Amino acid sequence: MKTMTCKQLGGACDIKFQAGTFEEMAELSKQHGMDMLNKKDKAHLEAMGKMQELMKSPDAMQAWFDSKRKEFDALPED
Repeated sequence: MKTMTCKQLGGACDIKFQAGTFEEMAELSKQHGMDMLNKKDKAHLEAMGKMQELMKSPDAMQAWFDSKRKEFDALPED
């Protein structure tokens, strides 16, 4: 298992996620983002806006995703 924070994954808080794969980590982050969207959390809504801008460019989004995967891969096991 590895640990990353919401902020490390492009979010707005220090909540920690633990997962065995990057795909699992991304899913945990996505679920958290949906929870924060439903709660209308201002900081998370701003972070989501930045992600939406990034998603307008498939190349930029892929580069971001690849960098986060590398960051995950470089983390030590918990």
